Amino acid sequence: MFSINLLADTFSSFYEILLPIGLILLVSKFFQIVCKKIKFPIVVGMLLSGVLLAFIKLIPNQFVFSPTVMEGLEFLSKIGVVLIMFEAGLETDTNQIKSCGVPSIIITVLGVIFPMGLGFLVSFICFKSVSIWTHLFYGTILTATSVSVTIATLKELGKLNSKVGTSIVSAAIIDDILGVIILSIIVSLSSSSSNGLDILGVILKTIGFFVFSALMGFLVRFIFRWIEKRHPHAQRLPIFSLAVCFIFAYIAEAVFSIADITGAFIAGLILSKLKNHEYIDRRAEQASYMLFSPIFFAMIPINNLFSDSSNTLDGKFVLFGILFIIVGIIGKIIGCGLGGLISKYSIKDSYRVGLGMMARAEVCLVCATKGIDANLVNSNIMFFIIILILITSFVTPLLLKFSYKNEISSGDTTLLKSNN
Repeated sequence: MFSINLLADTFSSFYEILLPIGLILLVSKFFQIVCKKIKFPIVVGMLLSGVLLAFIKLIPNQFVFSPTVMEGLEFLSKIGVVLIMFEAGLETDTNQIKSCGVPSIIITVLGVIFPMGLGFLVSFICFKSVSIWTHLFYGTILTATSVSVTIATLKELGKLNSKVGTSIVSAAIIDDILGVIILSIIVSLSSSSSNGLDILGVILKTIGFFVFSALMGFLVRFIFRWIEKRHPHAQRLPIFSLAVCFIFAYIAEAVFSIADITGAFIAGLILSKLKNHEYIDRRAEQASYMLFSPIFFAMIPINNLFSDSSNTLDGKFVLFGILFIIVGIIGKIIGCGLGGLISKYSIKDSYRVGLGMMARAEVCLVCATKGIDANLVNSNIMFFIIILILITSFVTPLLLKFSYKNEISSGDTTLLKSNN
């Protein structure tokens, strides 16, 4: 429990957190603008801001990132995690899955199995003394996909509405849903004992949460549609939406022992069916990216670069990190590419699907954060995830453009020139 004196000390030094928040927002926005101009995900810009600001920690007797300040920033970053997953749910278009059908499901399932299996294998080879849940979670981190850079590239090439483009977008949607479910199950099972009754209890709680979400989803959508008719585009819609997000996140963790981000994602998924879901998403994104998300992404390198744990990084973990990056890249290419071949896509189109699905960004970081919070994975893995994100963000558009080098029509060439 906090003593009255400790509480007083915390409030008396509250102003100290204002300087790092201001620096994070300022530097983050600068790098976001740069990334937008060179057509890279803004997530990369926010991560780079954290890398730059982490150098402040090398200054002797620095006060910007003191232990008290770091605690406050961590609190704000956790809200950012919840909001990021809420937005991911809001942006999920289940109708897109229906339009592409079976191929997207095959591509997604194999695109989850291969990187997860390879991640598990690499962890098992490097760390035989840790629990099976740790091995599984390292694999789970690699299941996440972020196709924002892929979509931007395909749009630039005039191929977004092609068979490859539609498959990638649809598969990415299913990928997020599967990844969040797997994450929740592993976190829940890892915290239970090994006897059958506890494991059965976790499974029943997981099923119970999704049944609860389905039933509450009907009620929430009914209420929101009633509000939409009477007050379209009213400010109360995004405010009530954030309330639903936080309540679902709380219930998921407190009642069903499911990760809070799963509750936030499901809340977004429920509201994605609304007529004004784009308006709600835009407002939620503004609330998130004005403060919480930049802090979350910046805190990853600030926490992990030049820290005591990174200074004690041993050779075995460095080897694991390098292998982790390699299997993270090839796992998606092989798995999703094989899914394309099974779906009777050409070899070249299957390769393109694999390339498009290998990019990583925010969901990958969110998954790793939950694993660190649950003491399932080593916090040093964040350093290698950042490298994985940077590599895939730079390589994916280059390889995709090269794969279409001889297939761009004159009309598409004109489009490319106008975009550049």
